[in-house]
Amino acid sequence: MTDRIFNFNPGPAVLPLPVLQEIQAELLNYKGSGMSIMEVSHRSKWFDDVLNDAVARTRRLLNLSDRFRVLFLQGGASMQFPMVAMNLALPGKPLDYVDTGTWSTKAIKEAQILGKDVRVVAGSKDREYTYIPETVPVNPDASYLHITSNNTIRGTQWKRFPETGGVPLVSDMSSDILSRVFDPEPFGLIYAGAQKNAGPAGVTLVILREDMLERVPADLPTMFRYTTYAEKNSLFNTPPCFAIYVVGLVLKWLEETVGGVAAMEDINRRKADLLYACIDETDFYRGTASPESRSAMNVTFRLPTPELEQKFIEEATRAGLGGLKGHRSVGGCRASIYNAMPLEGVEALVHFMKDFEKKNG
Repeated sequence: MTDRIFNFNPGPAVLPLPVLQEIQAELLNYKGSGMSIMEVSHRSKWFDDVLNDAVARTRRLLNLSDRFRVLFLQGGASMQFPMVAMNLALPGKPLDYVDTGTWSTKAIKEAQILGKDVRVVAGSKDREYTYIPETVPVNPDASYLHITSNNTIRGTQWKRFPETGGVPLVSDMSSDILSRVFDPEPFGLIYAGAQKNAGPAGVTLVILREDMLERVPADLPTMFRYTTYAEKNSLFNTPPCFAIYVVGLVLKWLEETVGGVAAMEDINRRKADLLYACIDETDFYRGTASPESRSAMNVTFRLPTPELEQKFIEEATRAGLGGLKGHRSVGGCRASIYNAMPLEGVEALVHFMKDFEKKNG
């Protein structure tokens, strides 16, 4: 499709073209139902099959044991900030957080608003969140240890997760879920807004270990309890049906076309290496994240002046390379190269960057 651009937006972000084409093909009449998937009842067999297939594919792709529940919730990852603290805090046990940037800072703030005993045990604020701490103190008295696995705004990513010695890990994986292989067993809870790597905005993937359900207080409002959704297979009330349907198609693409998470990780590594090599081979571009902490999902960089950055973004947009403006809080440029961004898109960006430097360097 010649009228589509290479979409480097940070979220809502690029979706696989085959997924969009499949949505288009069956949008008016889903599986012979005579209705769009947006019209079928969430209590119907059609949607039941969609939901259960998405759950099963998530399990296979992430190698989840029977200890885990896969839930689809609303409210985005931001809703999970208070929900995690409300549901998983143990009486008399502090909540430990690592502060590596905007989204972890917001998660900390929400837990504090609830009046919880919050400890920030490590962080990278001292260097403007440009790195991931090498060591994280693990306190055996903690209810959990919360991290943000990938930081979209600052372009940093955990390469190895902390070893917690049994303290449950909780992670916001909104921007790198399904992008690399990891061991889920140390995690008590994983949550991810879908709009970066898993699907469209409107649904949040929550992966919850069974033993965490035992912590949920009975006096929480019904819609804020994880048990509410676990007991009803995410169908306590009307879920975001269309968004879950699209997530299911993205999971199908990842599993059947790409070949799984390990294959996707290899592709992602090649994309990131290509782009960082372009940045590092010149003084014209400067990466903002410490090299040992660089994200494979969000590549952040600066040019010599803000004026050149604005020109770069405008000319890139005209060249069919969209979404390269950095977050408003930090400026600069950012290329989000999530799973659905093809290698060809990164190659086109690198070609443009080299040509732009020749003309403006």
